Amino acid sequence: MEVSASASRRRNNSICIKISLLILVIFHFSSTITAIRKDVGFQIIHPCKTTVQGRYLLSDDNGYVCNAASVNSRSRCCPQRGEKFSCHGCNLLSQCCNSYEYCVSCCLNPALISKEQVLKMKVAKPTTARTYSSVFDYCAGRCRHSSESVVHENAYISDFHHCFSLSSNSSGKNSTLTEARLSGINVVVGRQGESCNSVCKSRGQSCVPNKLVVLNSCDIIQKYMSCKGSCLASVGADQPAEVVYDAPVHLNPGSCLYTETQSILSCDGLHQHTRRLCPCA
Repeated sequence: MEVSASASRRRNNSICIKISLLILVIFHFSSTITAIRKDVGFQIIHPCKTTVQGRYLLSDDNGYVCNAASVNSRSRCCPQRGEKFSCHGCNLLSQCCNSYEYCVSCCLNPALISKEQVLKMKVAKPTTARTYSSVFDYCAGRCRHSSESVVHENAYISDFHHCFSLSSNSSGKNSTLTEARLSGINVVVGRQGESCNSVCKSRGQSCVPNKLVVLNSCDIIQKYMSCKGSCLASVGADQPAEVVYDAPVHLNPGSCLYTETQSILSCDGLHQHTRRLCPCA
């Protein structure tokens, strides 16, 4: 009986040892697997928006410019080396650049372009037009060639024809920037009752219609004309202009005129009692 009891105890001890070893093995592998799962994770990739206009260079929405061949194939982002928000080849006064990609990169700099203003802007003129969804969308669109960059419809005014400046109205702090947009343009005061087409033709040049909008500012008009009767908003295709001094009293002699309806500005416009301010090239 004692032998049998002893053998039974040994079997029970053996079983307990095996169970303990099994628990240790399970715990060991379980903790190892858990540790592996904690250490290994999936990297979250945030894809970039990039420009597609250039043949060799790209700019991404992080503000970097890189060779198209160096773009990360998964994220579509440029390597984050070199200068962020680079303005290489840009004139910060006019906010115009000689390269599309660097124009976009420079434009993305929050110190130069206000996100709040951009997100409120319309993509097109109609009131039903959508607004920009991001600063990158604004910069990528704004930096492309526009009618403001050309003269005679087929030639660039200057090498710096990629511009990102926000559209500005007549305002003192924007006058310097506005004048910079007149690079390559001769601003000429016409004679009474003369159209800008006639004014520019007499100088062997042509009127540049898309620059009338730039001149349509009190700050600019007052630089070239006396405007002794102040600067007034008006409606007319002959603007921007100055009312001649011998005009009828109700026309405000000596006043300068600009229009808030810019779509009616024309190189053909004229009025018998005004002298026009004309962009010639």
